[in-house]
Amino acid sequence: MPSRDLHHLTSPEVGARGARVLLVPLGSVEQHGPHLPLDTDTRIAMALADALVAARTDALVAPALAFGSSGEHAGFPGTLSIGTDALAMVLVELVRSASDVDHVVFINGHGGNLDALQRATAQLRSEGRSALVLAPVVVGGDAHAGRTETSLLLHLDPAAVRLDRVEVGATGPLAELLPVMRTGGVRAVSPNGVLGDPTGASAAEGAALFERIVDDLRMRLVAEVGS
Repeated sequence: MPSRDLHHLTSPEVGARGARVLLVPLGSVEQHGPHLPLDTDTRIAMALADALVAARTDALVAPALAFGSSGEHAGFPGTLSIGTDALAMVLVELVRSASDVDHVVFINGHGGNLDALQRATAQLRSEGRSALVLAPVVVGGDAHAGRTETSLLLHLDPAAVRLDRVEVGATGPLAELLPVMRTGGVRAVSPNGVLGDPTGASAAEGAALFERIVDDLRMRLVAEVGS
C-alpha cells in the first residue's frame, strides 16, 4: 500500500493523491513521571493519526508537532515548552500553508495544548479555513502518567515503559488539584510528576482503550469532514 505519510512522498506524489484531509499529530516533550518517556503524548497522537488514516482514502498524516505548551511541567528535567502564544502562531501558519487540502485536523495528545488550539482554530475559521481538533476522551481515566497513559504505552511500545520505576502519584480529583497547579504547576501537587495511579496498568487494557478511542475519533472525524 502506498505510504500515507506526507513526509515520505514527493511533491508530485502528494499532488497526484488529491487528499482532502491532512491529519497533524500534536504532542509534547514533557515529564511523564519516572516510568514513561518524555514523548508519551506525541507517541499516542501519532498512533491515533496512523489508525485514523488507515480507514480513509482521502487523507494523509503530517509529521508530528512534538513541542507543545507544557509550562505546568516546568522544573522537571527534560521538559521543553514553546508556550501557548508561540504554539498558537505555529498552528495558524501551518494551516495557512496547507492550501492543497480542504481540512487540517489536529490529533491532540496533550491537554496543555488546548488553549492554543482553541485560539488558533478560531482565528483560522474567521479566515474561512477548516481547522479541526480531535482529542481522545477517556471516561474515568486519570490525568497524567497514570494508569490510562501507562496502559496505552504498554500497548503501543511496551519497551518504552520502565515498569520497575512505576510510582503512585497524586490521586485526588483533578478539580481539587487544579487550583494549586495553576500557581505552582504539577510539582506543587505531585513531586514525582504523576497524576494518578499507574499500578495495575496492562497492555491488554491499553489495547482495548486504544480501540475505543480510535472508534470514537473515527466517528467524530466522519461527522466533521464526511466519510
